[in-house]
Amino acid sequence: MIFVELRIRQCIFAAAKMGFSTMCIPTAGRLPSQLKANLYKVMKKKFILFFLFIAISACDKKSKVDKAVEEIPVDMQVERFEQVFFEAQPSQLPEIKRKYPQFFPADEEDAAWIEKMTHPQWRELYSEVQSRYKDFSRQEEKAEDMFRYIRYYFPNTPIPKLVTLIGNMDYTTKAVYADSIAVISLELYLGKDHRFYTDPKYLTQNYEESQIMPDLAESFAMTKVRPPDHTFLSQMIYWGKVLYIKDLILPDYSDADKIGYTQDQIKWSAENESYIWRYFIENQLLYDTDAKLAARFINPGPFSKFYLEIDNESPGRIGQWIGWQIVRAYMKKNDIPLQDMLKMDAKTLFEQSKYKPAKNE
Repeated sequence: MIFVELRIRQCIFAAAKMGFSTMCIPTAGRLPSQLKANLYKVMKKKFILFFLFIAISACDKKSKVDKAVEEIPVDMQVERFEQVFFEAQPSQLPEIKRKYPQFFPADEEDAAWIEKMTHPQWRELYSEVQSRYKDFSRQEEKAEDMFRYIRYYFPNTPIPKLVTLIGNMDYTTKAVYADSIAVISLELYLGKDHRFYTDPKYLTQNYEESQIMPDLAESFAMTKVRPPDHTFLSQMIYWGKVLYIKDLILPDYSDADKIGYTQDQIKWSAENESYIWRYFIENQLLYDTDAKLAARFINPGPFSKFYLEIDNESPGRIGQWIGWQIVRAYMKKNDIPLQDMLKMDAKTLFEQSKYKPAKNE
């Protein structure tokens, strides 16, 4: 309201200098005080209605997708396999194997599973997971929200059963989507500084609860994007499409959470975007098929490898981040259905994106 009052006073001041000729009234500066007061009230009412209209219109525009998403029914079934497994007695193992055959490879002896079920270190890990995730309702709600957006953009997607478990500390399988089932390995979401973790910092920085849905979203998105060819550009665009899907199905998450960067890494990437792009162009990397480029700029690592002094300052996977900006630029400039964009080849998408990062000051 203070803002509205200020704008009204500014407009009346401007009217006093310029006149209200369009309203067919005398110049405001020469109006009697009572007329000025009446004019002020009229203007105030008009401004309030105007700003309310703008606010409501903006809200309606912003929430159009959200309103549609809210109407999509999602009832996600959650099963806590780690609780079933670690709360059971060894004699119950055959029953558990019958109920969850997908988690028991045929070549694994029962003795190995009983050892895991009873070993003090595994029991301690289970205790740590339960202290953090005994109540999984918050993540269940987040998963349901995400799958409402998935159903909006990919209507034929089945709602999977969400299964939590304790795996073998494999960061490549933290969260896995596989149509009818989605699996979350909770031992890798205990917090980046947890004493159990010995992985390098660039991995453990994402062993946080805030990464559960982005990791699951990534696994889902990878099922919707065609694998890249061997060119560096194709690999960048592939990850750009994956991250763009995450934009859509995780609208309330930050860019840092979606790509698994810190805020400082996001800031560095944005501030150096033109330099990164210039390096790629000047070194003619876009259509290069050298397999080492993936290791340098696409795959997880402590930093990206320009072989320059800036390397240690850069985040890993900077090629993924650049691909993300290219896909965003394309979708901003082209009114095209999501499914059509996902089918586009990398070269065409890049050329039509007109991607050109702003030059750094």
